[in-house]
Amino acid sequence: MQKTLMLGVSLALTTVACSPTQPPAPPPLTDYTRNSGAARAPEQLAVTFEHADLGIRVDPVRHWIEGDARLTFVATAPLRRVVLDLDRNLPIDTVEVDGKALPRRAFRNPEGQLQIDLPSPLAAGARTTVRVVYHGSPHTAVRAPWDGGFVWSKAPDGEPWVATAVEGEGCDLFWPCIDHPMGRPKLVDEHITVPAPLVAVGNGVARGIDEVDGWRTYHWQSHDVSTYGVALNIGPYRELSGSYASRFGNTIPTHYWYVDDEAQAKALFAEFPPMLDFLERAVGPYPFASEKMGVAETPFKGMEHQTINAYGNQYAKNPYGYDDLLQHELAHEWFGNQMTNANWDDMWLHEAFATYMQPLYAESIGGRQSYFASLMQLRSRVANKHPIVSGQPRREEDVYDDERGPGQDIYDKGALMLHTLRTVIGDDAFYRSLRLLVYGTEHPEPGNFSPRYGTTDEFVGIVDRTSGRDMRWFFDVYLRQAALPDLKVARTGQTLHLTWSVPGNGPFPMPVDVRVGDRVVTLPMTDGSGDVTLPEGAGYTIDPDSKLLRRDAGIEAFRAYIEKRKPKKA
Repeated sequence: MQKTLMLGVSLALTTVACSPTQPPAPPPLTDYTRNSGAARAPEQLAVTFEHADLGIRVDPVRHWIEGDARLTFVATAPLRRVVLDLDRNLPIDTVEVDGKALPRRAFRNPEGQLQIDLPSPLAAGARTTVRVVYHGSPHTAVRAPWDGGFVWSKAPDGEPWVATAVEGEGCDLFWPCIDHPMGRPKLVDEHITVPAPLVAVGNGVARGIDEVDGWRTYHWQSHDVSTYGVALNIGPYRELSGSYASRFGNTIPTHYWYVDDEAQAKALFAEFPPMLDFLERAVGPYPFASEKMGVAETPFKGMEHQTINAYGNQYAKNPYGYDDLLQHELAHEWFGNQMTNANWDDMWLHEAFATYMQPLYAESIGGRQSYFASLMQLRSRVANKHPIVSGQPRREEDVYDDERGPGQDIYDKGALMLHTLRTVIGDDAFYRSLRLLVYGTEHPEPGNFSPRYGTTDEFVGIVDRTSGRDMRWFFDVYLRQAALPDLKVARTGQTLHLTWSVPGNGPFPMPVDVRVGDRVVTLPMTDGSGDVTLPEGAGYTIDPDSKLLRRDAGIEAFRAYIEKRKPKKA
């Protein structure tokens, strides 16, 4: 997800359409529902989620859904109860276990954690299918995607235009799930029923359409979908489709569903192939080639919904010649959907890598000037209020909220850290590390990998192996401390003395380049310090090629200036 661009446009696009038949607003979300990623219940840890078969009927006029979810699990330990997550404001009509209806006393959902007592204990290795039938007015997003839920809007022609965006609050806003990054089901079938002639676009591959009594049901099927990557997109869509010949020898179906402005839609669709080519070249094979690279125009900014990314950027272009939101969300197919963080505390693995792909893509289009200009934009936003990684399991808002966690720094500071890491260990080790993180192999080919989970500690270990160096000092400072390393520079006569000062006072043997006259001297800084002698009359520049992410007084003054100009809170 990209959180920083064109906030005013996003607010305008997410205005909710009102209807005289709209039911009154439901009670507020519980804390449990509002915060995705709470520790999984023991019963959730004791199952493998095999199949989510989701029937969802959406009534855009009433702002209403009717859900019928059949969820299949295999027990990995003896089990007496199935525990799911579902917003309590979606009343449950019936619950069945393996086709048998349960009495009302056998299930409860007081805070949004749905507990279902099994009719008889389930042995390890046994399979069960739980059916949950529910209905109601799902939570409406006030400011999607930052505030999650359903977006009820209208297309330019006045037709209903509906979408979901639930990264922050989680999948339990509209279907019963395990609302944790590691709760992804192996197979998802979506049966989305909408009033004809609206179109419903989902994850994965289209499996047909049925129409009965003026209602259409669109069938979609996908594999290993990230929990918040399951999405509904409903509107008077028109479709552009094509195929991309991958450098890995396979062919990737490409689709764009849009609601208006065919000329701009075609221009955006033309950006798909070069973006795919760049990311396959930089990272590796597109992970979901057997399904599609899909994008749906949405009445909100955007989100990385697996194989059907949300796009609401109004066809903007940046100075580097491409639509940066489209490229950012596409990068999440690798960093977020193929490789998913095992816990929200590791969310920088999604956002930092997806963000770093943007200056790299800018460089591929416009050269080094575009690369460093893009990095400078990121540098001006780094806040350094909280460490990027806490080392503890966290909920989504504990990470994304700027007061509770690192917030925007998981994007910008994380990407700048990756730039510095690449200069330290070199391109070969950097890109090998990246592929191991994303695919679990240095040599990914279509068919020899599947979606996987990643952690911060795993990536640190990968970098150690590929670089042949112990890099814990690097990650301990940039990820586990809030403040940036500070390079102290003192001059005595013709001697320039450099010393690293780092939060935590641990080792920091970060090499530093110094340009002296027309030559560059590299100080190893093995013990955190180094000296260079200046010839008489020579000038010098510290870090002339901008390799280092470090404290910068100029940036701090700029940020203080910006803070002063912000309107005062009431």
